[in-house]
Amino acid sequence: MIEPLDYEAVGFMSGLEVHQQLLTAHKLFCRCPGGLYTREHDGEVLRHMRPTLSELGEYDGTALMEFKTKKEIIYLLNHLNVCTYEMDDTPPFLVNQEAIDIAIELCLMMHMDIIDEVHIARKQYLDGSIPTGFQRTAIVGVNGWLPFKGRRLAVTHVSVEEDSCREVSDKGHRIVWRTDRLGMPLTETVTAPDLRTPGEVRAAIVLCGLTARSTRRVRTGIGASRQDVNVSVRGGSRVEIKGVPRAPLAARLVHNEAVRQCNLLRLRSELRRRGLSAPDAIRVTAADVSDIWSGADLGFIRRALQSGGRVHAVRVSGAAGLAQHPTQPDTTFLDELSGRIRVIACLDEAPIVFSGADFPQFQGRNQVLDRVRRRADVGASDEVFIVFGPEDDVRTAAEEIRLRFADATAGVPKETRQALPGGYTTFERILPGPDRMYPDTDSPPTRVTAERVAAIRAGLKPPPWTRLERYAGWRVPAETSEFLIRRGGADIVDAVVESTGVDGLTAAVEIGQRAKALARRGVPVGRLGAAEWAAVFDLYASGRIAREAIAAVASRVAADGLTAEAAASAEGAWLAPRELWLRELRELVAGAGAATGVGDAAARRLRWLTGRAVRALKGRAPAREVAAWLAAEAGR
Repeated sequence: MIEPLDYEAVGFMSGLEVHQQLLTAHKLFCRCPGGLYTREHDGEVLRHMRPTLSELGEYDGTALMEFKTKKEIIYLLNHLNVCTYEMDDTPPFLVNQEAIDIAIELCLMMHMDIIDEVHIARKQYLDGSIPTGFQRTAIVGVNGWLPFKGRRLAVTHVSVEEDSCREVSDKGHRIVWRTDRLGMPLTETVTAPDLRTPGEVRAAIVLCGLTARSTRRVRTGIGASRQDVNVSVRGGSRVEIKGVPRAPLAARLVHNEAVRQCNLLRLRSELRRRGLSAPDAIRVTAADVSDIWSGADLGFIRRALQSGGRVHAVRVSGAAGLAQHPTQPDTTFLDELSGRIRVIACLDEAPIVFSGADFPQFQGRNQVLDRVRRRADVGASDEVFIVFGPEDDVRTAAEEIRLRFADATAGVPKETRQALPGGYTTFERILPGPDRMYPDTDSPPTRVTAERVAAIRAGLKPPPWTRLERYAGWRVPAETSEFLIRRGGADIVDAVVESTGVDGLTAAVEIGQRAKALARRGVPVGRLGAAEWAAVFDLYASGRIAREAIAAVASRVAADGLTAEAAASAEGAWLAPRELWLRELRELVAGAGAATGVGDAAARRLRWLTGRAVRALKGRAPAREVAAWLAAEAGR
């Protein structure tokens, strides 16, 4: 169920950060191959991360948060796709100029001002996704726009940067990464917060994707394009939803985030009503209650105690009932606490944390609850939370409960949240600030000359909105048009229409719909380029094959490597002279007997005759003309 929300009334705002891998031969700062994925590894590297001061002598809050997790970080290495650069053992190579060119091409398509000098900066990441602890990134274009629903969607800047590792597992204090994707070049396209509904968010993601695909110089497939979506409501804060893989999921995610922020603002009002209006008003105490739980028949508690861990009761004064305050649809504030404890305290065995209001069921439950409340000195207006695991982690969890309630007094904390299936999110990290950015002294700047930009501009392909408008004039379904642009078929359609004069609707449907169906049946239609398709359509445009034979002839060309003419011969697809197929048609009608019946009976007989005729003529006659002749004959 979608919880209703008046987006205009709550002041919904959203913007995008669209990450798109670039189709280059090599990675961004070394000469390892790009796009070579592996599942085996030759070695491992162990690292621990620590924060460093920014150029202004400040620590980034996200870096400090990641440091608290005390993660043991393992990198899986394969010599085929990583080198000593990725492990920060050698300086970077000069930046990949092919990647810069592709980024410039994308910027020009979005009407952007190109930077005169591309300067490399470092963006700090201590979550382990990059072994160096920072990502190298550079702004290439600024101040652009995309035509969007009758207005302009502002694009603030486009950067080129290196991709991160792929996560293999994250359990407790140990996280494992695969490094094959690390260092591959990608662009980050950042829009202004101009999107006002979840539907607009979805449409903008599709538009940005089509724009990147229109260059034909970006990678496709799972993980090649990922979106971070920024969301806020009036009175809330910017929250970043990280790694949204698909546009349809984004609409549900941003809706639920808007609901969450509205509910957190209501929680803030309730806290203020209770006199908890500032962080220092939040009073939290923790008590060791391991002995009370020692006899409880609960597997997660038993495992924690048997491994030397502890159970703590965390009392939050004045917070009675607030653990059950709704946040996202079907979630509560307890889920907020659980997400934060899972990430920062590294306690990840369910239920992670529970409150006095949702004590699990077990024999002796009420006695344990009474003893816990007495031990923790929990009053009628207080709430108690139970956390369990290694003692240091449990103490960290108690502190995170305090900090999350402290954040709640201000409303909506600035966070990066992880997208989950079903359109929900969970805490990933504190939203990074500007203190994590600083210049990269290892990389010289790249001058971008006017001549270089002009040469790239001269080779620009049509932007998606131009093609969509033209294809709409051909009456091509929007879904087919978008598919053609995403998969590169639009270039082929344009070439076929220009060289053969065939109507655009026919070319678009055959290449965008029929060929997709053939690919699902295993026909290697991806082998067909513009020249091969043009040869097939030339046979149709010159009246030598019927439209119904286009797919069969193209299949033969793709599967057997034949020329279009040889494929048509092999299929027996040549059109017969009109007088010949008309003679066969008259014989077929005569053999079926005289027309009888009226109404539905006559219509059924006509459909039966048409089917028989099309099968008998096997593409040697235009199906539309056959059907028209039979209909005229039936009307006599």
